[in-house]
Amino acid sequence: MKRFPSIKKNTDFVTVYRKGRSFSEGLFVMYAMKNGLSYNRIGISVSKKVGNSVVRHGIARKIREIFRLNDINMKTGYDIITVIRPAAREADYKNLNDTYCRLAGRHNIIIKADDNIEESK
Repeated sequence: MKRFPSIKKNTDFVTVYRKGRSFSEGLFVMYAMKNGLSYNRIGISVSKKVGNSVVRHGIARKIREIFRLNDINMKTGYDIITVIRPAAREADYKNLNDTYCRLAGRHNIIIKADDNIEESK
Protein backbone atom coordinates (compact mmCIF):
# COMPACT_ATOMS: atom_id res chain seq x y z
CA MET A 1 0.00 0.00 0.00
CA LYS A 2 1.31 3.40 -1.01
CA ARG A 3 1.84 6.00 1.72
CA PHE A 4 -0.51 8.98 1.73
CA PRO A 5 1.41 12.16 0.78
CA SER A 6 0.96 14.22 3.90
CA ILE A 7 2.93 16.88 5.71
CA LYS A 8 3.84 15.68 9.20
CA LYS A 9 6.80 17.72 10.40
CA ASN A 10 6.25 21.00 12.21
CA THR A 11 9.13 22.57 10.28
CA ASP A 12 7.32 21.83 7.00
CA PHE A 13 4.13 23.42 8.35
CA VAL A 14 6.03 26.51 9.51
CA THR A 15 7.77 26.82 6.13
CA VAL A 16 4.48 26.78 4.25
CA TYR A 17 2.90 29.23 6.71
CA ARG A 18 5.77 31.68 6.27
CA LYS A 19 6.61 31.34 2.57
CA GLY A 20 3.34 30.17 1.05
CA ARG A 21 0.33 32.16 -0.05
CA SER A 22 -2.97 31.92 1.78
CA PHE A 23 -6.59 32.38 0.84
CA SER A 24 -9.57 31.86 3.10
CA GLU A 25 -13.29 31.30 3.04
CA GLY A 26 -15.79 30.62 5.77
CA LEU A 27 -14.93 26.95 6.33
CA PHE A 28 -11.13 26.96 6.21
CA VAL A 29 -7.92 28.70 5.20
CA MET A 30 -5.71 27.18 2.51
CA TYR A 31 -1.96 27.79 2.29
CA ALA A 32 -0.06 26.62 -0.80
CA MET A 33 3.59 26.65 -1.76
CA LYS A 34 5.71 24.88 -4.39
CA ASN A 35 7.63 22.00 -2.83
CA GLY A 36 9.94 20.91 -5.66
CA LEU A 37 8.61 17.34 -5.59
CA SER A 38 6.78 15.45 -8.32
CA TYR A 39 3.63 15.14 -6.21
CA ASN A 40 1.41 17.21 -3.94
CA ARG A 41 1.36 16.89 -0.16
CA ILE A 42 -1.39 17.92 2.22
CA GLY A 43 -1.31 19.06 5.81
CA ILE A 44 -4.48 19.43 7.85
CA SER A 45 -4.74 21.52 11.00
CA VAL A 46 -7.88 21.26 13.13
CA SER A 47 -7.91 22.97 16.52
CA LYS A 48 -9.87 21.90 19.56
CA LYS A 49 -12.20 24.86 19.00
CA VAL A 50 -13.76 22.88 16.14
CA GLY A 51 -14.97 20.07 18.40
CA ASN A 52 -13.97 16.90 20.17
CA SER A 53 -11.61 14.36 18.63
CA VAL A 54 -14.38 12.48 16.82
CA VAL A 55 -15.52 15.67 15.07
CA ARG A 56 -11.95 16.81 14.31
CA HIS A 57 -10.89 13.48 12.83
CA GLY A 58 -14.10 13.21 10.84
CA ILE A 59 -13.44 16.55 9.19
CA ALA A 60 -9.78 15.65 8.60
CA ARG A 61 -10.81 12.39 6.90
CA LYS A 62 -13.20 14.29 4.63
CA ILE A 63 -10.52 16.83 3.67
CA ARG A 64 -8.03 14.02 3.00
CA GLU A 65 -10.55 12.28 0.73
CA ILE A 66 -11.31 15.56 -1.08
CA PHE A 67 -7.57 16.02 -1.65
CA ARG A 68 -7.23 12.44 -2.95
CA LEU A 69 -10.14 12.70 -5.37
CA ASN A 70 -9.20 16.14 -6.71
CA ASP A 71 -5.47 15.44 -7.01
CA ILE A 72 -5.77 14.41 -10.68
CA ASN A 73 -7.19 17.87 -11.49
CA MET A 74 -4.34 19.74 -9.80
CA LYS A 75 -0.89 20.85 -10.79
CA THR A 76 1.84 18.81 -9.13
CA GLY A 77 4.63 19.91 -6.84
CA TYR A 78 2.72 21.78 -4.14
CA ASP A 79 2.44 21.64 -0.37
CA ILE A 80 -1.15 22.42 0.61
CA ILE A 81 -2.17 23.14 4.20
CA THR A 82 -5.80 23.51 5.21
CA VAL A 83 -6.57 25.14 8.54
CA ILE A 84 -10.10 24.15 9.48
CA ARG A 85 -12.36 26.77 11.06
CA PRO A 86 -15.14 26.00 13.58
CA ALA A 87 -17.81 26.69 10.93
CA ALA A 88 -16.76 23.46 9.17
CA ARG A 89 -18.33 21.45 12.00
CA GLU A 90 -21.81 21.91 10.49
CA ALA A 91 -20.69 21.69 6.85
CA ASP A 92 -21.42 18.63 4.76
CA TYR A 93 -19.04 16.95 2.32
CA LYS A 94 -20.30 18.89 -0.71
CA ASN A 95 -19.71 22.27 0.96
CA LEU A 96 -16.21 21.22 2.03
CA ASN A 97 -15.42 19.99 -1.49
CA ASP A 98 -16.75 23.16 -3.12
CA THR A 99 -14.75 25.36 -0.76
CA TYR A 100 -11.61 23.30 -1.32
CA CYS A 101 -11.94 23.58 -5.11
CA ARG A 102 -12.64 27.33 -4.98
CA LEU A 103 -9.59 27.96 -2.81
CA ALA A 104 -7.40 25.73 -5.01
CA GLY A 105 -8.64 27.74 -7.98
CA ARG A 106 -7.67 30.98 -6.27
CA HIS A 107 -4.18 29.52 -5.77
CA ASN A 108 -4.11 28.64 -9.50
CA ILE A 109 -3.29 25.00 -8.82
CA ILE A 110 -6.42 23.54 -10.45
CA ILE A 111 -5.95 22.44 -14.03
CA LYS A 112 -8.77 23.84 -16.13
CA ALA A 113 -10.38 21.87 -18.96
CA ASP A 114 -8.74 24.26 -21.48
CA ASP A 115 -5.29 23.37 -20.11
CA ASN A 116 -5.91 19.64 -20.65
CA ILE A 117 -6.93 20.23 -24.28
CA GLU A 118 -3.80 22.28 -25.01
CA GLU A 119 -1.50 19.72 -23.34
CA SER A 120 -2.90 16.84 -25.40
CA LYS A 121 -2.13 18.59 -28.74
